[in-house]
Amino acid sequence: MAARQLTIRQPDDWHVHLRDGAMLQAVAPATAAQFARAIVMPNLRPPVTTVAAASAYRERIRAALPDGSGFTPLMTAYLTDTIDPEEIERGFGEEVFTACKLYPAGATTNSDSGVTAIDRIEPVLAVMERIGMPLLIHGEVTDAEIDIFDREAVFIERVLEPLLARHPGLKVVLEHITTSDAVDFVRSGPANLAATITPHHLHINRNAMFAGGLRPDFYCLPVAKRELHRIALRAAATSGNPKFFLGTDSAPHSREAKESACGCAGIYNAPFAIESYAAVFEQENALHRLEGFASEFGPRFYGLPLNPGSITLEEQPLAVPPVLHLNDAAGTSVNLVPFHAGQTLPWRVQAHEAQ
Repeated sequence: MAARQLTIRQPDDWHVHLRDGAMLQAVAPATAAQFARAIVMPNLRPPVTTVAAASAYRERIRAALPDGSGFTPLMTAYLTDTIDPEEIERGFGEEVFTACKLYPAGATTNSDSGVTAIDRIEPVLAVMERIGMPLLIHGEVTDAEIDIFDREAVFIERVLEPLLARHPGLKVVLEHITTSDAVDFVRSGPANLAATITPHHLHINRNAMFAGGLRPDFYCLPVAKRELHRIALRAAATSGNPKFFLGTDSAPHSREAKESACGCAGIYNAPFAIESYAAVFEQENALHRLEGFASEFGPRFYGLPLNPGSITLEEQPLAVPPVLHLNDAAGTSVNLVPFHAGQTLPWRVQAHEAQ
């Protein structure tokens, strides 16, 4: 009997970290192999805050891709307390910036230059609301007295709800949501509020970080939460609700950086992302809804055309290697532990068809 197949419109990744330098050269091809476009995070050192910096970074991404790649990197601006609203508007008008990213200062990797208080960027938010530019949010408070597992829920209450009240026309994506609180808030919110969901938050809860010892490869920010939250995320992702769409938050760190005295936050899922999502959708009896989540809801929210091409997945075992030994253009080796390392996924991408 022939293996089952599933053909969907080519998907996009609405949240990815491609890093820079040798790491960029090592990981960019994996994202380009699965996705037609991706929203690229700007948390480099130094962060991407100007049109010139975003244009230069975009060219470095393109240079890291295989010849003939049709992948389109969509660039974002890193918001700071002193960001220039005119620079943001110019970058959006010139189609260099697709969106702006809000990192609360100290919330995650390379966020030290982020926003210290939301009122400090009110002029930028007003401009973004006027021109229809999306705001992408890492939705966590950073107050030391707030439990790390409560930071998303507190952010929604203290920051996001008042922000939407002040700027009712602002397009907002609450990224990599991790809680039932976020699911409920986005679901009941206005049409200009959406959320991305990662594959790892659909597969693991917080127990994964402590199974048999400390497991740094499952440490990410926002951290995975209780099982009840994972269940809520799976229900949202597979519901067919267009407010929820694909964003991997693939965040590569070398094996050495993850397995250190202060291990870096981030899960590298790009090479097997679609297969990972497909496993969840099959488990939830919702494979017929994967195309909307992966390929349609994101571009419609951003006001971009749907991709003309397609990919075909086949129900064939895919063994994920324990470690990926990747090389940059100069042959420098980078060792990365992928999400699902050592596991077997039930689906694999078999073909791409460009149109």
